[in-house]
Amino acid sequence: MENNTSLNTAYNRRNYNAGMINFLLSGICVISAGVIVSILRDRYDFSYTLTGMLPSAMSIGNMLALLVSGFLPEKIGEKATALLLSFGFFAGYLLMGVTAVPAILLFAFLIAGIAKGCTANKCTVLVGNNTSEKARSINLMNALFAIGALACPFIISWLQKFSPVMPMFGISFFGLLLWIVFLTADLPGKTAHRGEKVQKTDYSFLKNSTFWLLSALLFCQNSAEYTVDGWLVTYYKNEQILSGSLAAYTVTIQWGFMLIARLLIVYVFKIRNNFKALTVMGIGLTVSYAVLIRMHAPVPALIFLSLFAFSIAGVYPTAVASIGNMMNSASVGIMLSIAGVGGIVFPWLVGIIADLTNLRIGMALNLIPCVGIAVLPLLIIHKNS
Repeated sequence: MENNTSLNTAYNRRNYNAGMINFLLSGICVISAGVIVSILRDRYDFSYTLTGMLPSAMSIGNMLALLVSGFLPEKIGEKATALLLSFGFFAGYLLMGVTAVPAILLFAFLIAGIAKGCTANKCTVLVGNNTSEKARSINLMNALFAIGALACPFIISWLQKFSPVMPMFGISFFGLLLWIVFLTADLPGKTAHRGEKVQKTDYSFLKNSTFWLLSALLFCQNSAEYTVDGWLVTYYKNEQILSGSLAAYTVTIQWGFMLIARLLIVYVFKIRNNFKALTVMGIGLTVSYAVLIRMHAPVPALIFLSLFAFSIAGVYPTAVASIGNMMNSASVGIMLSIAGVGGIVFPWLVGIIADLTNLRIGMALNLIPCVGIAVLPLLIIHKNS
């Protein structure tokens, strides 16, 4: 049985709930970025390269925060770390609403990414270490993220009725709510309570090859998912598959099917072997994405987007849960920061290739990490056989 934290039951439940609530709010804040990138490009006529740099800046912030939030708590405490780094959602989206200066927008996406990384780290640890069913609880946590992602196009569409910049201010408000939840959570400070020993971080996971293969798998998952999150709305508009505000609702379809898949994993499917399940998911998302980028009519394109979303939905939570008793702030921080490199590199490469050739060829690059998701679990199965 997996070990719970040393906190008492009431504190565990409070922190478990804080992790769940903030991952829901994180879904709104993170996925809104892809729609807001499209709004900014349409409003200011940014190049594909600059457009690709915005989500990449968010990914850089995400990666930096994942590393820092794994080690900074030993210096200033978990609570101060969470409050300092998660403030970027509020401040970042606020900046996006008040400026069109590329350098400031890149900074805004950077600090929003820092908040994303911090929230992913803290919520994973708060939920994962306060339950005896890691895979089920982390999938449920990610289902809440999907609910937030599902809601964001409706929120943004409603806010756009008031002003072109209201979506940025509205998402900034959700970022403030997320920060308040961390403020009220029972995260430990820098020093232990009287009579308790300061907990030292266990780094034995660094010697475990399965940990590194899972990290590589999450690199591929972030590459594939961030490329779709950051570019699909623009791609559908560019290819005239969907136009105007309707294109933003592809996010709703994508995250609706991700939510269905994650709820099925939590309540219906019984995953007996995580790595075999990951291989099946990888094959499914590779095939569906390969067909998706060849579709020109709205209905087939949306059908295969749905299949892609359904297939990739369980990859992140299942892979993270697979580290088992190695889970702590440092292991999650390193694993997700490696994953974050994929989110930095691939959206940026798609933008460069799109400027040199066309966006369809740029999107085809995303097949590489899709194949990686299918292959890496097989290596883990072979290693453990």
